[in-house]
Amino acid sequence: DIDIRVVRDGRGPDRNVWSNFKQYGLPDPISLLRADNNLPPWRAGLKEVFDAIICDPPYGVRAGGRKSGGRKLLKGIVGPYTVPDDKRAGHIPSTASYSLVECVHDLLDLAARMLVMGGRLVYFYPVLREEDSPDPTFPEHPCFKLTAVSEQILSFRYSRVLLTMVKVAPYTEEIAESARIMHLEFKANHLKWLEEGNLHSAVFAPANHHQGEGGDPRFSKDSKPKYRGKYV
Repeated sequence: DIDIRVVRDGRGPDRNVWSNFKQYGLPDPISLLRADNNLPPWRAGLKEVFDAIICDPPYGVRAGGRKSGGRKLLKGIVGPYTVPDDKRAGHIPSTASYSLVECVHDLLDLAARMLVMGGRLVYFYPVLREEDSPDPTFPEHPCFKLTAVSEQILSFRYSRVLLTMVKVAPYTEEIAESARIMHLEFKANHLKWLEEGNLHSAVFAPANHHQGEGGDPRFSKDSKPKYRGKYV
């Protein structure tokens, strides 16, 4: 999580990231690194240092993704700034929305760079379970081969699958460009329902909103129900 308060404070002295290790009888980690994968902290040229990457990206049903920068900074309305030394300890950086499409693309690029050959990338990915939903199509990358898909049913409307991918090709700039093109095609063809809250609406829509006009099961921007609050 890029919010320092989650790592630093948790929900109290007995409900935080450190208490998780005690609960499962595991030794404390040597350290924790808090970083934004959209602006990775790794030095240029660093490659193939991890054996596995295991993660649960935010996909917008219960928690939405955030990235560093803030809307004004990302739109160029304000320029980069330096936080004064006397305010850094309690500073909470601005953040902006981080869609699953962008998050998964960054994750695959990171894994292609940083995993050793034969290393595993394991992550959760959401899937709609409605009868009229198309067969799920999962993200691809030239460096990886999908070896396992394990479904966890969360409700009658959606589930999440645990995707296991193995690195089978070295990372090069040519592969990075090929992966970028694959990402754009995948985004255009398969991920429209994940953008702009469509997945959230599909999961929490009332029964009478279960289908769009003309029986179309897809959720358009105009037909999906509107929610005022952040939480449901």
